[in-house]
Amino acid sequence: MTTDTTATPCTSTLPEEHLAAAMISSNNLIHNFRKIQERITDTCRIMGIVKANAYGHGALHISKTLESLGVSDFGVANITEAVHLRKQSAVSRNAAILAFCSPLPSHLPLYLQHDITATICDFDTLRTAESIASSYNMPLKVHVKIDTGMGRLGIPPEAACNLLQAVEQTPHLQLTGAYTHFAQSTKTDDFADRQIRTFTEVCSEFEHHAKRSLCKHAANSGALLCRKDACLDMVRPGIMLYGYPPDESVQNMIDLKPAMELRAKVIFIKDVETGTTISYNRQWTAPSRCKIATISAGYADGYLRTLSNRAKVFIRGNPCSQVGTITMDQTMVDLGKNSNVRVGDDAVLFGWNGLSAADLAKIAGTISYEILCAVSSRVKRVFI
Repeated sequence: MTTDTTATPCTSTLPEEHLAAAMISSNNLIHNFRKIQERITDTCRIMGIVKANAYGHGALHISKTLESLGVSDFGVANITEAVHLRKQSAVSRNAAILAFCSPLPSHLPLYLQHDITATICDFDTLRTAESIASSYNMPLKVHVKIDTGMGRLGIPPEAACNLLQAVEQTPHLQLTGAYTHFAQSTKTDDFADRQIRTFTEVCSEFEHHAKRSLCKHAANSGALLCRKDACLDMVRPGIMLYGYPPDESVQNMIDLKPAMELRAKVIFIKDVETGTTISYNRQWTAPSRCKIATISAGYADGYLRTLSNRAKVFIRGNPCSQVGTITMDQTMVDLGKNSNVRVGDDAVLFGWNGLSAADLAKIAGTISYEILCAVSSRVKRVFI
C-alpha cells in the first residue's frame, strides 16, 4: 500500500484575489447621504432607493448602511427585490419597503407575507388587493401612484382623489402614502410646475375630506436639486446616493463622491510589432511597437462594448488607451513602448480614480445610471 503525498493547496488559507471587483466606499456613500440631508428640512424623510441591486452597488450592504444612518423607508422596483431584502434581513422588520411596480394578482400574497408596501394605480388592483388581503385576514399597506405627466404608471389626476378615498375606506388596505414622478425634474418649466401643482392639489383634496395628513413624496434626485417645492414629506434620492448628479446641467450644484470603483486585474502582457491588429474584426492596428495588456473584464462584467477604442483605463495612476474591440470577458489596453505595469496590477475602469461613470457614459452616449447598473453579478462587490 502506498500513500499519496501530493500536496493539495488549502483553499481556506489562500488569499482571495478577484479578477474583477467593484469597490464600494461606505465613506463616500455616507458623504453623499449627508449632502442630501443638508438640502431638506428636519421633518422630511429620506427614502433610500435601492432598486436594481442599489444601482449595482449591492442592495444588502447599502440598505444596512442607510438604515444605520436613520433611513426607515426603502424603494425597490418590484416584489422580487423587496422579498430579497426581507429574506436576507438587509433592513429591520420595522423598516418600510415600497415596491414601485404595479403588482400582479399572483404576487399580492407575497406583499402580505413579507410586509411590503404595494403601489396601487387603479380600481381593479384595489379590488383584487382587498379580496386577497381579506382572504388572509391581513392588512396590506398601500401607496397610491398618481400619474401627473410621466406617462408610465399611476392613476390619472382626475380620478386620483376617488381612488385615495376608496383605499382609505377599504377594510384590509392601509393607505400610508401617495406619490408621483417627474418626467423632467432638472428643468424649471411649466410642465414640471404643473406636475407638482396637480399632485399637491389632489392630495390636499383627499386630506381635507379624510381629515388627516398623508405621506406625500415626489422628489427624485433632480427635484432635490432643482425643486424645493417638491421636497414634501419624503424624498427619493437614487443616483445622488451613489455619487452622481442626474444630468450634466446640475453637476456643479452639489458635492458628490462616486461610491463605486470598478477594477480588474492585468492578466497578460505582450510586446506587439507595428501593424499588429488587436481583437475581433481587427478594429485597431498598432501604429508602432508597443506593449499590450489584457485586463480581466469585458462587456459581460459591465464594461460596455460601445466604449471600444474610445476609453482610457488607469493603471498605477496612469491613463492607458483601451484598444481593439472589448470582448465578453477581457479588454486590451496599450501600455506604450515602456511601462512598469506588471501582471496582477489593478486596472481602474471607472470610479474615484481616473474616469468616472459619468465620463464613460458621455463616451458611450448613455447615462451614468446605465454604466453603474451594467456591472454584472459576477463582479465581486468589495465593501470598504
